[in-house]
Amino acid sequence: MSSNQYTFYDLASRSPGSTWTPNPWKTRLVLNFKGIDYNTRWLEYPEITPELENHLPPNEKFPRYTIPAIITPDGKYMMDSRPIAEYLESKHPSPSLHLDSSIVDQVDALWWKYMGAIMPIFLNQVPKRILNDASLEHWYRTRKAFVGMSVEELEETKGGEKAWNEAEPVLREATASLKQTEGLFFLGETISYADFIWGSVLLFSERIGPDFFEEALKRTGDAQVHLDLLNAVRPWSV
Repeated sequence: MSSNQYTFYDLASRSPGSTWTPNPWKTRLVLNFKGIDYNTRWLEYPEITPELENHLPPNEKFPRYTIPAIITPDGKYMMDSRPIAEYLESKHPSPSLHLDSSIVDQVDALWWKYMGAIMPIFLNQVPKRILNDASLEHWYRTRKAFVGMSVEELEETKGGEKAWNEAEPVLREATASLKQTEGLFFLGETISYADFIWGSVLLFSERIGPDFFEEALKRTGDAQVHLDLLNAVRPWSV
């Protein structure tokens, strides 16, 4: 690793083998937006704890070790997308993420609500559509322990229309927030971390598959404002 290069830990997936899950999307978008030099180290789920446990204290919640994580140029390990964003903002302040804007926390709250609403769907669809074989046993075992039932049973009992009906008000709230200002972003013409938070939702929904993405867009009440935001952040999604 060069003296100025970061290492970014991301989650492996099937071809095309790119970022897929929202929290790593936030970090990748920030790294690219700020033009920071980094390399990506892809991990399967069973590899996360062995890779990080000797360098970081565990989370107090499940799971104990998570992706994204980074190694800074001076060898410091960090975990979780928001602390990573705050660190990168402090070390690379331009262009700004505008983390002090109230819209960041507002959109973050919508992120949590949306992900919670659609969890009964994606917990079963992610292993079917995205994960490599090396991560499947870990996913099924840990998610069953987390939700108290198999992911198949979770989707059967709480997914489908029920989950989308719960997600729809959240998506429409995001739509209203985007339409409050002139411009593509939550702050109008100014891009901020809020756009990367919601961009991570859109990129994740798109990666699950066209059926899922189209349903999400339909539930927004105005798909175009979300597509406009997605297209605006996509150059930093490589």
